[in-house]
Amino acid sequence: MELQFSIKNFNELSVYELYRYLQLRSEVFVVEQNCVYQDLDNKDQLAQHVLIHKQQQLIACARILPPQTAYEQISIGRVIIAASARKTGLGHALMEYCLAQILQQFGEQEIVLSAQAHLQNFYKKHNFAPQGEIYLEDGIPHIQMIRK
Repeated sequence: MELQFSIKNFNELSVYELYRYLQLRSEVFVVEQNCVYQDLDNKDQLAQHVLIHKQQQLIACARILPPQTAYEQISIGRVIIAASARKTGLGHALMEYCLAQILQQFGEQEIVLSAQAHLQNFYKKHNFAPQGEIYLEDGIPHIQMIRK
């Protein structure tokens, strides 16, 4: 079955889409990773939300934040692949789509993200390089990565 990629501003998300999107984030970041943290950070309203559906089920998502929101640069965050869709290459397709959207809308830009430390090699495949030391974010080791 074919994947459906979309990108939407916060106010373009239907109530159903928003519910499923936040549900997937909670499934992975709170329940699966056993991490209690404040996911709703008042940045979603400023973000563009990338959604990937398969057979009308949300299976992957990410958000793109404009400059001066989380960082000085454009950033990608809340990158999630549903457990049932992992190890399929979908994460790479999601990142490629995000990068293409940024290029189309903003042109060549430096992009920053806060990666879970164990995913550095994944992001390196998309030309992100680690910056600085590993730090704890919500109890999970992270590292800042930049794509110039």
